[in-house]
Amino acid sequence: MKHDVKVIKHPLVDCHLTTLRDKATSGAGFRQAVKMLSTLLAYEATANLKTTVRPVETPIVTCDGHDLNRRVGLVPILRAGVAMVEPMLDLIPTSEVWHLGMYRDEATAQPVHYYSKLPEDSPVDVAFVLDPMLATGGSALMAIDSIKKWGVTEIKMLSIIASPEGIARLQNECPEVQVHTCVVDQRLNEDHFIVPGLGDAGDRIFNTIG
Repeated sequence: MKHDVKVIKHPLVDCHLTTLRDKATSGAGFRQAVKMLSTLLAYEATANLKTTVRPVETPIVTCDGHDLNRRVGLVPILRAGVAMVEPMLDLIPTSEVWHLGMYRDEATAQPVHYYSKLPEDSPVDVAFVLDPMLATGGSALMAIDSIKKWGVTEIKMLSIIASPEGIARLQNECPEVQVHTCVVDQRLNEDHFIVPGLGDAGDRIFNTIG
């Protein structure tokens, strides 16, 4: 089953995206915009999480409350995905965080998998793959494949900016994975960077440009 891509339409998203795109934005400003947009993405992507009803005593009466009844895993793709973890944990403090390390070989534009913290058993109920940019889709597919092998059956991809090519590749190869993004940009250029994009998200987050 092919899921529709969920694109957030909101004026605050547009404003924070402008901050991200601006080459004059400082590292601190860039990180703050990533945090705000990740929070908005998380709010949308968690809308169908299941809860269990339990009674709670307010200072006035007893009423029905709700608790999440599923184990949630956050899987940031190192290194840029780390910046999206904190806002997710702010919303779901009980989340487990499992890291995957990948980088793009600039000569081939192919992902290289160099680190995994996924356990061999006891998979979470739902996993959120976190990466600010969905470009070629190579790293995302490698991460999703690792998570599937772990045994997770519900996986969602959260990216602030996505390319049409990356989305098409995910929908073709992993149609069951729902993609949540703030914007779908125009295209990939000859160097496989998103246009208009925002440059290298990892370098801008960690002040390692140049």
